[in-house]
Amino acid sequence: MSKLIPSFGKLLGGVTTTTKVAPIAVITNAKYSTKNEATFETKPYKLHKLEKGPASSATLTAEDALGMYEKLAVIRRIETASGNLYKEKSVRGFCHLYSGQEAVAVGMHSVMRDIDSLITAYRCHGWTYLMGVSVLGVLSELTGRRTGCSRGKGGSMHLYAKNFYGGNGIVGAQVPLGAGIAFAHKYRNDGGVCFALYGDGAANQGQIFEAYNMAKLWNLPCIFVCENNGYGMGTSVERSSASTDYYSRGDYIPGLWVDGMDVVTTREATRFAIDYCTSGKGPLVIEMETYRYSGHSMSDPGTSYRTRDEVQAVRQTRDPITSFKEKILSNGLATADQLKEIDTKIRKEVDEAVKMAKSEPEVGPEELAGDIYYKNLEPFIRGVQPNSPLQHYEAVARN
Repeated sequence: MSKLIPSFGKLLGGVTTTTKVAPIAVITNAKYSTKNEATFETKPYKLHKLEKGPASSATLTAEDALGMYEKLAVIRRIETASGNLYKEKSVRGFCHLYSGQEAVAVGMHSVMRDIDSLITAYRCHGWTYLMGVSVLGVLSELTGRRTGCSRGKGGSMHLYAKNFYGGNGIVGAQVPLGAGIAFAHKYRNDGGVCFALYGDGAANQGQIFEAYNMAKLWNLPCIFVCENNGYGMGTSVERSSASTDYYSRGDYIPGLWVDGMDVVTTREATRFAIDYCTSGKGPLVIEMETYRYSGHSMSDPGTSYRTRDEVQAVRQTRDPITSFKEKILSNGLATADQLKEIDTKIRKEVDEAVKMAKSEPEVGPEELAGDIYYKNLEPFIRGVQPNSPLQHYEAVARN
């Protein structure tokens, strides 16, 4: 963690702690904020083969701020619920939580357009929600129920939505697929870009560099996003990578390093990336430096290769939700009452979804051959035996 730990050290040892001004809700008796917008400084960026980077400041409206806060909070609560369901054995198989990394997804999604696509690895619950699936659709997929976004047949690692291609269980395999989706955008000339997300643990794979090469060779509108959370399973980045500057790994592809714990910064970086790709300049590599609070998966306590003090230090100094909450309160974009209302609403929604995710029935065996093709042209699908075909089944519209 040569890149990650020094930045934590600066925060803990090199910055003078100051007492924060009381939130705006304490200053005024108003229940709701009346301020329309505020301007925030973004965190510094690092550039590779770029003459200029994203904006150094950004303006948020009160509506934007409340919307982003709600999405951050929903993802955090979904993941808390997912962890609890796993511990209850209501979720079987693998389960990878996104807690701590929410600012990457929320900031990126806030400026994505309807035409844009995204593909990621198996830490995908939050992205599934942002791309249009309900809380129930996410949680009931984890529990294998019919109300899940994949009808309960995909589980934690295989969730999908419009323009969201998963949820992929094979480490790194989604990256060349993302380049292929970007090729489709260019072929159709629809103006869309594809975001191909992967972790620092996948960043050393050969297929990543093959995808870089083809994307640049054809100048595809592909934005490669490395979510560097410091550890590939239980291996820190400095033990696995000769170079931990993942944003420069594209070599001939320009790159950008971003503080992935700040939602305003990730938003502006993504806005810049979309503008870059849609101007015909080809692909871009972004490294989002972030942190996961949980272990790699639910079977990993996450404390054998890092200390509890390290995790706690990040929670106290860089938590993406707490820091954003302080920003919008102190700048008058929201009041404590407004945020409390949002938190209460989210808690109720997730709690109700958890109950349904445990009580809804599973799909029947007739869906064994269901939805294999989006537009199936043949009535039968080959079964286990060549002479025993299965009837193709198209499920009803789902969450």
